[in-house]
Amino acid sequence: MKRFDSMNVVPLIDVMLVLLAIVLLTASFIVNDKLDIQLPKTEHTSTYDPDNEDKLNISIDQHGQFYWDGEEVNSEQFGQQLNQLEASTHIQLRVDQLVEFRHFVRLMDMLKRQQHDNLTILTERKQP
Repeated sequence: MKRFDSMNVVPLIDVMLVLLAIVLLTASFIVNDKLDIQLPKTEHTSTYDPDNEDKLNISIDQHGQFYWDGEEVNSEQFGQQLNQLEASTHIQLRVDQLVEFRHFVRLMDMLKRQQHDNLTILTERKQP
């Protein structure tokens, strides 16, 4: 019988790296919002129940940065992508509560210039 003086840990390390990769991949799918946006709180709001129609998520973070479906874009890119968008596309707006109003107005101006009026502005219900 062969005596084992040391254990080969290379296969163990390979297995651990594969498990780590699986955990990291699944964790990124579990997190549904990678942007840290605090929605404004409202008392009188209706419940939003998204249906299965395609929608575009446009967000503005607290620093006034625009995001197109979660991807950071500058104003020029945003305008170009908006020009290619069909006017009937449903758009969800998520604007951080700390955003300066001028950023929201600029976004609304761009949307209206392209005649996009199928909008939903998301807020959170204020807890009593």
